[in-house]
Amino acid sequence: MGLFDFAADLGKKLFGDDDDPAEKIQEHIQDDNPGVDNLKIEVEDGIAKVSGKAKDQSIFEKAVLMAGNVFGITEVKADELELEEPATVKVEYYVIKKGDTLWAIATKFLGNGTRHPEIFEANREVIKDPDLIYPGQKIRIPLD
Repeated sequence: MGLFDFAADLGKKLFGDDDDPAEKIQEHIQDDNPGVDNLKIEVEDGIAKVSGKAKDQSIFEKAVLMAGNVFGITEVKADELELEEPATVKVEYYVIKKGDTLWAIATKFLGNGTRHPEIFEANREVIKDPDLIYPGQKIRIPLD
């Protein structure tokens, strides 16, 4: 599963049958304002298309993750999401499994569980509460 592929039957429930999924996802991203100018979301058949201009790599990745970690979304296409600054940080993406904690994930990827706040901070817009992560949620892990 790559950065742009997601599990459709997992994630935050943002919209119902009578809602416009694109509008709800756009509001969701704008509420936390990860820094995408001229953000526009389109949704068709479980695929979210994200366009706009991201200020940096982390903002680009967070916008994609926020759109993808929504119930009903299977894929995010970001071909039209521009990146103002070139990518400079090496990042790994991780899909949370049953029983995972940020401590365990930090131990696995960063070598020390006490570094779990770094993972939370790197995903602040994606993870609202570090104690409420769920299986299937995709996060980013900046590596040293």
